Amino acid sequence: QKQGSNLVMNLGFSHQVNIPDTEDCTIVWQDPNHFTVTGIDKQKVGQYAAEIRAKKPPEPYKGKGIRYEGEVVKHKEPKQPARAEGRVEYRHVSYRYKLGSGDPVLDDISFTAEPGQTVGILGETGSGKSTLVNLLPRLYDVTDGQILVDGIDVRDYAIHDLRKRVAVVLQETILFSGTIRENIKWGKPDATDEEIIAAAKAAQAHDFIMELPNQYDTELGQRGVNVSGGQKQRISIARALIQNPNIIIFDDSTSAVDSLTEKRIRQAMKTSHSGCTKFIIAQRISSVRDADKILVLGGGKIVAEGNHKYLMETSKEYQEILASQMKKGVMADGE
Repeated sequence: QKQGSNLVMNLGFSHQVNIPDTEDCTIVWQDPNHFTVTGIDKQKVGQYAAEIRAKKPPEPYKGKGIRYEGEVVKHKEPKQPARAEGRVEYRHVSYRYKLGSGDPVLDDISFTAEPGQTVGILGETGSGKSTLVNLLPRLYDVTDGQILVDGIDVRDYAIHDLRKRVAVVLQETILFSGTIRENIKWGKPDATDEEIIAAAKAAQAHDFIMELPNQYDTELGQRGVNVSGGQKQRISIARALIQNPNIIIFDDSTSAVDSLTEKRIRQAMKTSHSGCTKFIIAQRISSVRDADKILVLGGGKIVAEGNHKYLMETSKEYQEILASQMKKGVMADGE
């Protein structure tokens, strides 16, 4: 029997509910007691409602008023690329929330990320940065346009296959009760100790783990309450890296990490995951300064695109972001 992997994706954390004969479905919480399920029939929702409700959002998400944002429709005859390389192409992509005002969150977005490239994404709050990348693993679907991964529309993939290819590391890190080793292995249950250590080293987590009394066998409290915010983020990055995905999305996922450690993580990934296409949403220009391509979003549109040097010469928006960060003491590397 197949098991359904039900991801509470809009909130940035996940739980599994085993539902026989179900490939995949999505749970979106309106509040800690009310949820919407897509991908399975109503009778089965009722049958498993108690189990689903037991997986309610953890404390940080209570009372957030999360709304239902649309359903993902599975393709009946999924496709696979001839070669999995991680090439991503957005073609005139627009997105509107179903229950929103009708104004586009994203409007006519087009760009290409070649295999192994790093794409930085900057923009003020509400500019559409997270929505842009959430459409890639189909946390919800585009309203208009296409997103292609290795030449195939993401809607034509089997959804579980697509999400194996795309790893996501979120700013709000959720760790599970259990050891550090178990938390990292969640990304790859059959991982060897060598793979676990390699992922932790790339994420700059190995050194602090080895300083703990039980090292990789250190028990973490629920949501990782006994490690710092930066340490939680590094464990979460290791959990994503161990999957060896074709594409990895960092959604402001080093916000609690100091600039030097963040730079070491970027440098380590150039060796350990050089073929992986990376998307980095960041607040600090230093986080994306070395990216092959930087997208500056404003009002749901790409207002500037290029590498750091090109944008410094041509983009008023980019220059303003840099000037603002320098004024606040948030200096870009090398500036």
